[in-house]
Amino acid sequence: MATVFVIRRTLSLLLASVVAVPLMACSTIEGMNPFATAKYKTTIDPIVPPDDIYNQGLARLNKNDDSGATKEFSKLDSQYPFSKYAEKGALMTAYSQYRDGKYDDAVGSANLYYNKYPNSPDAPYALYLAAMSYYNQIPDISRDQEVTRKARELFQQIVQKFPQSPYATEAKFKIQVTSDQLAGKEMSVGRYYLVRREYPAAINRFRAVLSDYQRTRETEEALERLTEAYLALGLPNEAETAAAVLGHNYPDSVWYKDAYARLKGGGFSPQEDQGSWISKTAHAIGLS
Repeated sequence: MATVFVIRRTLSLLLASVVAVPLMACSTIEGMNPFATAKYKTTIDPIVPPDDIYNQGLARLNKNDDSGATKEFSKLDSQYPFSKYAEKGALMTAYSQYRDGKYDDAVGSANLYYNKYPNSPDAPYALYLAAMSYYNQIPDISRDQEVTRKARELFQQIVQKFPQSPYATEAKFKIQVTSDQLAGKEMSVGRYYLVRREYPAAINRFRAVLSDYQRTRETEEALERLTEAYLALGLPNEAETAAAVLGHNYPDSVWYKDAYARLKGGGFSPQEDQGSWISKTAHAIGLS
């Protein structure tokens, strides 16, 4: 019986302690609650008309507060998603980000606008903003040229899809600039391989200049370097063809004079083989 009494007594003490702890805890938490005496008021933010938000964005642009303008224009899509101001705000978001130098954000916003409103009169401008955002990030020739390629692709889209747009002429000029840059990169790598006597690798780079970046300022040198590389490989037929195409199109070029001298020094002369890839590529791109 004594044992039973002890168990019951112990159980009673445990239950009492379990009940006591929550009570103490509640009392402590209530005493520490910094909001216990606070009075809450329900507030409702005023509804701002979409035209006011849009004008506030324009006002911030006029004050050169591009970041603030982006915030205002971004509100239009979230607060008035199906209005005409949502479309206008989406384009102006891209523009304000572009002006702010936040080019990656501008590319994303411009592409979003173009994909959402492909038939809008401002669609070519959205592409132009994205292209210029890449264009403004083009690095020097020694670095990777991925942004240059992306800029060129978007400028080409503008010319192909919107040839009558006011941005087409500028896009054509930028295509030439980016093509020269990309061709220059290929030439830089090709020369590196040529110096190391890795002739097949060098030829692949010079070939890319003729195939992908036609009519760039690098074309003349590419043909001369092909002459040099093929002579080094013991393939005079290709070397003669490269020199012949070079001489026919750029007879006064210093690169042709060098190619001619190289051939003559080896006992060869410029003559075109119509079956050569160089000849076929030349005719395909408008060189003869």
